[in-house]
Amino acid sequence: MISGQIARSVSLGAKALALSATSVSLFAAAPAFAQDAAAGYTPMKPTQGVGMPSEAGLGFQDQYSKIGEYGAWIHNIVLMPIITVICVFVLALLVWVAVRYNRRANPVASKTSHNTAIEIVWTILPVFILLGIAVPSIDLIAKQYKPAPKSALTIKVTGNQWFWTYGYPDNGDFEVISNMLNLPGQPVVNNGIREVGSEPWDGPSHLEVDNRMVVPVGEPIRLQITAADVIHSFAVPSLWFKLDAVPGRINERVLMVEKPGVYYGQCSELCGAKHGYMPIAVEALPRDKYNAWVMTHAGGVIDGQEAPAAAEAAPAEQPAVDTVPVDAGVAEATEAPVE
Repeated sequence: MISGQIARSVSLGAKALALSATSVSLFAAAPAFAQDAAAGYTPMKPTQGVGMPSEAGLGFQDQYSKIGEYGAWIHNIVLMPIITVICVFVLALLVWVAVRYNRRANPVASKTSHNTAIEIVWTILPVFILLGIAVPSIDLIAKQYKPAPKSALTIKVTGNQWFWTYGYPDNGDFEVISNMLNLPGQPVVNNGIREVGSEPWDGPSHLEVDNRMVVPVGEPIRLQITAADVIHSFAVPSLWFKLDAVPGRINERVLMVEKPGVYYGQCSELCGAKHGYMPIAVEALPRDKYNAWVMTHAGGVIDGQEAPAAAEAAPAEQPAVDTVPVDAGVAEATEAPVE
């Protein structure tokens, strides 16, 4: 009995040695890109006034997406002149009526009740004004919700009380959890999270997070947005992006950032007690740096690359157990009959 147990132990040990040798050979043959990538990624330091609110600022933030530039153009070149002209015209009419038709200047009031020409003008003119606003506005809406190309990178955004999670199904399906950094000298908002300003790449307080949503710059990105609990809203003003996150539903829009940088936003739907502590930080990187960031995550893979062939990925065939040398005494014991 004892000799049989010894034989079985030796057999299991031989198998373990074979598996260990195979694993070592596989790791030795694997490319060192993941290690180099992990060493090569450093979070980007934001630029003051870019992708964030500016002190005493008026109007929209500077835009860093084509859709945002078009939306800002509609606001500045189409809407603001129309609004200004209408406001000045109405104000002038009010002043003129107050001066010309007050009791002292016009003691006998006119009994005119209709003026066909004026009535036609004040009916037709607003129609043309609304058409002038509607055409670019509808065009902007259509461009905002144009479907992403089939090859676009997909990122899944999930709103939670009170943090965001970012899933990367095309890069190995890893997930990043993003919490607001705590404020120095203030009550702790998120336990276990560091304070803002403790790293050189930190941005403004109330907007910086421990893990940003990292995206490649200059590429269309399919954002699929949902929520795990209540309704949230994913909004980044400098990228002209705002989309509700609704539990049980996926809303989709394309995001494309034109310039590398860090762009901040916040949840824009009242979602509970810590709604104001749910910021968004989008870090747009060149493709090579984005790939390096992906490879810092366990299981990360580069999107758009074909998976290695099964034959290359499969481990080498296990060597037979009898190829491992066994002590002669143990061998004799295994051959002897067991009573």
